[in-house]
Amino acid sequence: MNRIFLKRGKEESLARRHPWIFSGAIERIEGDPEEGDVVDVYARSGEFLARGHYQIGSITVRVLSFEQEEIDAAWWEARLRAAWAVRRAIGLIDSPDTDCYRLVHGEGDNLPGLVIDIYGDVAVVQAHSVGMYRSRQAICEALRTVYGDRLAAVYDKSAQTLPYKAETGAVDGYLYGGGASTERIVTEHGNRFHVDWGVGQKTGFFLDQRENRALVGHYSAGRTVLNTFSYTGGFSVYALAGGAREVVSVDSSATAVALAVRNAELNFGPDVHHEGVASDVFDYLKTTDKQFDLIILDPPAFAKHHKVLGNATKGYTRLNARALSQIAPGGILFTFSCSQAVSRELFRTTVFTAAAIAGRRVRILHQLTQPADHPVNIYHPEGEYLKGLVLYVE
Repeated sequence: MNRIFLKRGKEESLARRHPWIFSGAIERIEGDPEEGDVVDVYARSGEFLARGHYQIGSITVRVLSFEQEEIDAAWWEARLRAAWAVRRAIGLIDSPDTDCYRLVHGEGDNLPGLVIDIYGDVAVVQAHSVGMYRSRQAICEALRTVYGDRLAAVYDKSAQTLPYKAETGAVDGYLYGGGASTERIVTEHGNRFHVDWGVGQKTGFFLDQRENRALVGHYSAGRTVLNTFSYTGGFSVYALAGGAREVVSVDSSATAVALAVRNAELNFGPDVHHEGVASDVFDYLKTTDKQFDLIILDPPAFAKHHKVLGNATKGYTRLNARALSQIAPGGILFTFSCSQAVSRELFRTTVFTAAAIAGRRVRILHQLTQPADHPVNIYHPEGEYLKGLVLYVE
């Protein structure tokens, strides 16, 4: 097996069980590993430290184990059974009103570079590293062992998430079962949604907002609701279920808006008080003459890395200031950032700056994060990417 030796002192992060090894920490490599190979990592003294997937880039090794154990079929099964046990403990396995959830959340489940989402009896696998992509058949077999007859299909959706320079020739498709269709109706807290893992963003649905959507439903009774960056209308359906008087879903994608309309009608029929608008959100906020009692701001990541953090904070400030200027007195604002590079403190400061610009007095009602099926490895705090605030606006 290829071996990687670290510079003196660079083993400290591994002693703290951090699962990444950066290129700058490496003193030498013995062998000629290809991207995706399993490699062993040693201290300069020769002490074994970890075993993981080798990759080209700033993160050179993603740690699979801190033990010298075989990464074989039994290993994959054990890791997936551990992840399954967590979801059972939090009530997502065999839930009577929810059949979609995240089974594997990368580093949060000690499987860095891997995401697995469950939609009914289908598992959607998404590899973010070449090592995980090359292991996809082993992962598929482990899923079939863990789930048994509960699992009808396994779909690989890694073509767009692998490192852009990796020449894998990846093509999305079924690893097991399936057929021509990639769409299914799933249930979340009793609400139903059309999900298409073949063409939808991420794995087809933003499962990380499940509990935050439920909170929107709690605050929606009798209110007019604006759901911006609405995608397929997850927040909109919950608002309607919570008794909203009217809901408007705005997204730049006409395809997403059409699906949001379908999801509203799926749950409440054709006469539902819901409007879908295909528009740039900033343009819509500038031109609408409607005043809303509850506004949801759930934009895509404005900062995927620290180099663009300045522009991202300006974007968040501008967006929140516009919404705060237009929300009705006594309104509720749900505002989010899914940018890992934006810390909880920075996001909060950005929103407060926006409130000052808008000249509105606000109170924090809730501070939000990702749900329990998107766990954060205590040794990998970078995994806490989703942050949100619920504000009462005077």
